[in-house]
Amino acid sequence: MNRWPPDLTGLDPAWAALVQDFLASAAGQSLSARLSERLASGAVVYPPEPLRALTLTPLSQVHVVILGQDPYHGPGQAEGLSFSVPDGVRVPPSLRNIFKELNQSLGLPVPAQGSLVRWAQQGVLLLNACLTVEGGQAASHAGWGWEVLTDALIRAVAQSAQPVVFMLWGAHAQAKKSLIDAVSGDARHLVLQSNHPSPLSAMRPPIPFLGCRHFALANDFLMQRGPKTIDW
Repeated sequence: MNRWPPDLTGLDPAWAALVQDFLASAAGQSLSARLSERLASGAVVYPPEPLRALTLTPLSQVHVVILGQDPYHGPGQAEGLSFSVPDGVRVPPSLRNIFKELNQSLGLPVPAQGSLVRWAQQGVLLLNACLTVEGGQAASHAGWGWEVLTDALIRAVAQSAQPVVFMLWGAHAQAKKSLIDAVSGDARHLVLQSNHPSPLSAMRPPIPFLGCRHFALANDFLMQRGPKTIDW
């Protein structure tokens, strides 16, 4: 990223309204000041398009939400979608386990490339809790204010009338369940929880990620409530 604030042209109008409200708030103004200062000082900030998930997946078309924590902080890795890396970039360990689970539960071949843009275009909101990071410094922008915006985005999805599958992997993502429960108020959504797909936790209790069958369960749920399923 080389400029701030971002250009909202082309952003889904429903998302744009939430982003504009955030940017006008105290939290948004504080975040803007910090990001502008870091960019002016020459800091390398990833990803190039922090709001890309909102560009590829309009609010009205969200069918699945996969929550991540923080963008990748290596050169060329982060592309504005949780867990996704551009084609041609080595697939990170957590994403390798995601592909392994797809293979085990749905029999799908393990992809050679790591971009999840195809999922985003089908209605899978690939959202990180924090949308920027500095090069080589994991979680360096955590607590800067992004969480105020991303919590509002999660609440907006939970308020939608259409059924949505929320995949909450790991304690950080599972902490967002209260947001979903607080605004949905009924059982129209499906909330799936497991350990994080990281190699450190993917096979550990209480709910191992490998073997969780979340992708199969999501499609079963969506098929029962309409014609939409995800071509994982």
